[in-house]
Amino acid sequence: MHPTPVDIHDSPPHLEATSASHPRGLYLLFATEMWERFSYYGMRAVLVLFLIDAMRMDKAFASKFYGGYTSLIYLTPLIGAYISDRYWGNRRSILTGGLLMALGQFTLFFSASNYGSIQDHPLSHWLLYLGLGAMIVGNGFFKPNISSMVGTLYRPDDKRKDAAYTIFYLGINLGSLIGNTITSTVGDTGRPNDFRWAFLACGLAMTLGTVIFNWGKGRYLHTPDGRPVGETPAGSTLVNGLFALLPVLLVLVLGILYLDSAKLPVIAPLLGLAVVGIALLIFTDKSLTASDLQGVLVIFVVSFFVVFFWAAFEQAPASLTFFAKDSMDRTIFGHELPPSLFQNLNAFFVVTGAPIMALVWTALGKRGLEPPSPVKMALGLALLAVGYLVMCFGVNNLQPGVKVSMFFLVAMYFFHSYGELFLSPIGLSLVNKLAPAKFASLLMGVWFLANAGANYLAGYMSSLYPDPTSTAPKPVLLGFHIDNLYDFFLIFVVSAAVAAAILLVISPKLIAIMKAREVEPQM
Repeated sequence: MHPTPVDIHDSPPHLEATSASHPRGLYLLFATEMWERFSYYGMRAVLVLFLIDAMRMDKAFASKFYGGYTSLIYLTPLIGAYISDRYWGNRRSILTGGLLMALGQFTLFFSASNYGSIQDHPLSHWLLYLGLGAMIVGNGFFKPNISSMVGTLYRPDDKRKDAAYTIFYLGINLGSLIGNTITSTVGDTGRPNDFRWAFLACGLAMTLGTVIFNWGKGRYLHTPDGRPVGETPAGSTLVNGLFALLPVLLVLVLGILYLDSAKLPVIAPLLGLAVVGIALLIFTDKSLTASDLQGVLVIFVVSFFVVFFWAAFEQAPASLTFFAKDSMDRTIFGHELPPSLFQNLNAFFVVTGAPIMALVWTALGKRGLEPPSPVKMALGLALLAVGYLVMCFGVNNLQPGVKVSMFFLVAMYFFHSYGELFLSPIGLSLVNKLAPAKFASLLMGVWFLANAGANYLAGYMSSLYPDPTSTAPKPVLLGFHIDNLYDFFLIFVVSAAVAAAILLVISPKLIAIMKAREVEPQM
């Protein structure tokens, strides 16, 4: 499915409400999110390579540093959502987040522009931290707010809402596809000095997305009956005062990122405390019924299994890019492709596969054969395991100096992308259905926390990558010696397969709770 281009002009709100087409505000949010995802995924595609080739970090340290950065990316939306709900509103939060992320990308551009003496230049390292810190804080305000605005454009009973989120989801992946292609082409050239052009492109994309949102927010972001959405909450008294909080958040984020990268782990305990705190807050609330609490328990259970999925899935920007760079034949038609470009396969398979899966679920649903959500998620984990099993076949008994065919990586991304379609949108929908209204936003935060924990774990797992060019001792995980690439990929086959099997076994219990709460009436 691809959004149809629309001629954007002002029109009376009542015409949009009666039209069978989607509100024009959806396409404004689509465009804003597309450019933001261009910025995020475009930068992500080359970040680890920049850390290794330009900043001269070793692969293990760069992997952990990247894991700390991405985990904080998913942690700060808890703060941004809280401030937005109570003080700023969606519009102000999105604009603030967009400007901060653009500033962060331009800061990385200046960091990368010092190449030549970059590894000995303290300013480049400080600019690296400052740029990433600005993007972490900015994402905290941007990410949770733009997604929540989509649903506010429709009436609660509007059947177009699911299709709207599908269009919006495709915008995310379209932005990733475009951004990754451009940054891999201009930045991942084999010349470390060129990484700056990737960051510059991402900064321009983020600026464009923010400008588009600011231009259209007053015109198109309203309910079907014409009321504006996302404005500052009535009675808010800290609208301007909270801007003083931004430097404090930036310093706090920079401190956490610096301490964690300096081998003093602070992010993992922080994530653990957040989960425990949210659980205590919800499960000690006397206003919730037993049925409510059972639904919350299901959310915590599925979020736990999501960690296993994303920790393996998010090897793409780090260990799988190492593999593409060092151990894979990337030559096609006499031209060697940049290793970061292969991350684009996920976005391509999602964009082309989402409509197919929508048709499959619809067809199965009409026949009463559609699997319940926990089973779909277990199948997603199983597809993840299959993808890494393909990689095991590709690297089994690999001799030194021999390059692996790119077929194996392409096949792996195919299985992983369809696994994502089985798990990610299904799990997100499940959280929305099961969460008690009182804690709907907070429980969405649990989903973000699962992603934060998974990305942190992904960075640690990537640090175990057995670098064929390194003379350091081979890594060990829980007594298992990772001597080669086969051993490394086998870890993800086993972990994903075991998680899939356990989730499948406990699915009947989860389904029974869901039936009791009437969130899946087809069962």
